[in-house]
Amino acid sequence: MLRIKRHWVAGAVLAALVVAAGSVLAVNAASDNGELAKLKGAVAKYHNLEAAEAAGWVLVPDLDHCFENPGVGGMGVHYIDATRLDTTVDDLRPEALVYQHLPNGELHLGAVEYIVPKAAWDTEGHPGLPMALGRHMHLNEALGVYVLHAWLFTKNPAGTFEDWNPDVTCPIE
Repeated sequence: MLRIKRHWVAGAVLAALVVAAGSVLAVNAASDNGELAKLKGAVAKYHNLEAAEAAGWVLVPDLDHCFENPGVGGMGVHYIDATRLDTTVDDLRPEALVYQHLPNGELHLGAVEYIVPKAAWDTEGHPGLPMALGRHMHLNEALGVYVLHAWLFTKNPAGTFEDWNPDVTCPIE
């Protein structure tokens, strides 16, 4: 009888943990949706590339190509607001807008990117990695910056916050 009760108690505890974990995931998803909705609203005007350029977003000359990682996915082209490249992270003010090429040649705003220069962040002695949207950024060693992408307007099957999108390809140049 004692063995049956232990199994029942263990099963009940396990069931409670699964329910609790599901609730936490649901709460996180809900808060993510709220954060992402606010961010979408903050950058929606930049669907129009002319509006983005008029607001100071520029295609960086050395990075003016479409980023693609064969076998993994693509990103697109990055327009950056250089006035935002510092150690301050504002969830509603990303440093880059990421556009994908449409079949007709036009550019479509698909994602935003948060960027923090590594040298400046490390020099200021911040504990840990910078964060955006409640997530830790990661190091892009090649560029010497911490980054985080948020795929707002182009679905990314790899995940909303992944760098590479398997559904994005670059035009053959």
